[in-house]
Amino acid sequence: MTHPVTVPVIETDRLILREHRRSDFDVIADFWTDARTEFIGGPHDRRRAWEVFSMDCAQWQLRGYGMWIVEEKATGKTAGWVGFYEPDFYDETEIGWIMLDAFEGKGLAYEAVNAARQYGADHFGISAPCSFIAEQNDRSVALAKRLGATLQETRQGPKGPYFVYRHPDVTSADGGMEAYV
Repeated sequence: MTHPVTVPVIETDRLILREHRRSDFDVIADFWTDARTEFIGGPHDRRRAWEVFSMDCAQWQLRGYGMWIVEEKATGKTAGWVGFYEPDFYDETEIGWIMLDAFEGKGLAYEAVNAARQYGADHFGISAPCSFIAEQNDRSVALAKRLGATLQETRQGPKGPYFVYRHPDVTSADGGMEAYV
């Protein structure tokens, strides 16, 4: 089933979660060259980065939900991306996040994930998604715990063990959002 491609915009105090734009790609391609992307399948050259970027865009068409670009309101800069991911080989919907180096440690990922998670519960029926996190990715594990997610199990993947964190059901929660635009 395909869906009309209209990516909703979510606004929080400091962020705008919006559609991917071609102008976002250069900073994202640069991110994928970093060794720290090993936790999420990287590093990638520019060609593979384009494929991943395009897959993130395609989720909206194929699933009716997907990843948003996280834009910092104060600067208008691309800060990362966050949202729902469910390729054909997944057994359920994941909520994931990536923040670029300059935007880490400011609570922006927490703000973005809370907003996306609440929107997913309210509009997509995704009330308690999971997050797949590489065992060595301490920062993402810490964020998952801060978000109230609990460790459900450990699985073995092609690049080693990873955790499955289950997020709390936010169907009736506020989620801290300022507005849906």
